[in-house]
Amino acid sequence: MRLQAPRKVDDPDDGGATRLVVIGASWGGLHALTTIVQALPPTLAAPILIVQHRSKDAAGLLAELLQDVTPLPVLEVEDKEPLVDGQVYVAPPDYHVLVDDGHLALSTDAAVRYSRPSIDVSLASAADAFEARAIGVVLTGANDDGARGLRHIVERGGWGIVQSPETAEVRTMPEAALRAVRQAASPRWIVAALDHIAGELVALIDTGVPIAAGSKT
Repeated sequence: MRLQAPRKVDDPDDGGATRLVVIGASWGGLHALTTIVQALPPTLAAPILIVQHRSKDAAGLLAELLQDVTPLPVLEVEDKEPLVDGQVYVAPPDYHVLVDDGHLALSTDAAVRYSRPSIDVSLASAADAFEARAIGVVLTGANDDGARGLRHIVERGGWGIVQSPETAEVRTMPEAALRAVRQAASPRWIVAALDHIAGELVALIDTGVPIAAGSKT
């Protein structure tokens, strides 16, 4: 159910200001995602794609749980779903989600490092489609999915946010992402405590510059 009139994002190639946020999470992700989503303003000027590792029989559940904590419309992605500012999209179980010409596409290509949906796949796709207007976030998790994709975003001129490992339920994924972005030939990444990430996202969406809550460690 859409709770506001949809406004499609500009084509990333047309020089417009619209950004895309991709958030990846795994073990411990529900708490982290809820913390971020419930702190976002109802006037958010970008779409958000959430890629959470979960079981094949969990369709619809994550979108419902997040909808309970935000006035932003939350829906599970369907193939050829148009990107709309202020909309929260959730990757469905057992599908990769790709960003393609102003919409989201589903793929049943093979799992990447045992994961489908793959955070790396969505982050890399967003980097290629939105380049400097892509914002990637890697949260808690027990593997290294998201590290390569976040580095790709940073190297294409976008911004990367890594949850500070000490605030993650499981440190493995954010620590892998930190190792990856430290090797990138770009300074466009920050580390932020979980309860600061929503504020950093709003600042990056609105101004293109992170706030003081972000830091590098």
